[in-house]
Amino acid sequence: MHVISVSDSGELLWVQAPNLVPGPAEILIDVKATAINRADLMQRKGLYPPPPGAPDTMGLECAGIVVAVGHAVTHHQVGDRVCALLAGGGYAEQAVVDQGSALKMPDNLDFEQAAAIPEVFATAWLNLFIEGMLQPGERVVLHAGASGVGTAAIQLCRAFGSETFVTAGSAEKIEACIQLGAAAGQNRRDGGFIDALKAVWPEGANVILDPVGGAYLAENLDALTLNGRLVLIGLMGGARSEIDLAKLMMKRLRVIGSTLRARPLPEKASIMAELGQYVWPKISQGEIMPIIQQIFPIEAAGAAHDLVASDNTIGKVVLKVSG
Repeated sequence: MHVISVSDSGELLWVQAPNLVPGPAEILIDVKATAINRADLMQRKGLYPPPPGAPDTMGLECAGIVVAVGHAVTHHQVGDRVCALLAGGGYAEQAVVDQGSALKMPDNLDFEQAAAIPEVFATAWLNLFIEGMLQPGERVVLHAGASGVGTAAIQLCRAFGSETFVTAGSAEKIEACIQLGAAAGQNRRDGGFIDALKAVWPEGANVILDPVGGAYLAENLDALTLNGRLVLIGLMGGARSEIDLAKLMMKRLRVIGSTLRARPLPEKASIMAELGQYVWPKISQGEIMPIIQQIFPIEAAGAAHDLVASDNTIGKVVLKVSG
């Protein structure tokens, strides 16, 4: 098979690698499409190594056809069209994954659409509804609202009864988020978001999903109402900041740190099972759909990375695997 490998100079190359064999509880997928996440860009630079036991190849999700199964597999069979959440290895012609990390594709999606689902929808579901304990009628702030996670989160909140306010880097992105269902938003290039948020929701938000980190901490705490929850999923704005502990105490706030990639397989299987139970029906009905900016052939992975790094995307960038 072929995989995307990072050369010593940082170039992405489509090179030959050994074929894979599934373990007892694993499935082997003939990959038809994968998708880019910012974690891939960090891994390419050597800043985000894969967890122990995960493939060195980039790629946290894929869609394709099951071509072999381990002897203990009960959830899938050869020929199934699946999409999967991976700890790595998606930029390849084949991927091996635990059976619990894969779901049969909704019938109304093609492989490119299905490949854009697992990482961002699992991240949004985990951090809003499990970690953030989001309830119908509560209000949510989504930073980087036009990202893959953001566009997934807007749709999930809309579908399950919560309003959203977004921040993003351009008026075009804010408008795209509103078209997906956000109530309002603030262009981060115009300054802080708290005044714009309070103009819409004077009482503040119940949950904030934040991939930015340190740069937004003070405003996030100001933006939360009593018993609010801040879920941190990234550090694009820095890993350190001072925190007002008195505000944390008086407003009874919770600050929750969360990552997905290194979680144990049973936890990932539980998250994927919830997606299958609650989200898959809404995807099948067309109420929720993956948002894709552009599809590249996997041989052009370098150009696709450049597009993601430019911060000029809305939703996901997908890599199509031919053959």
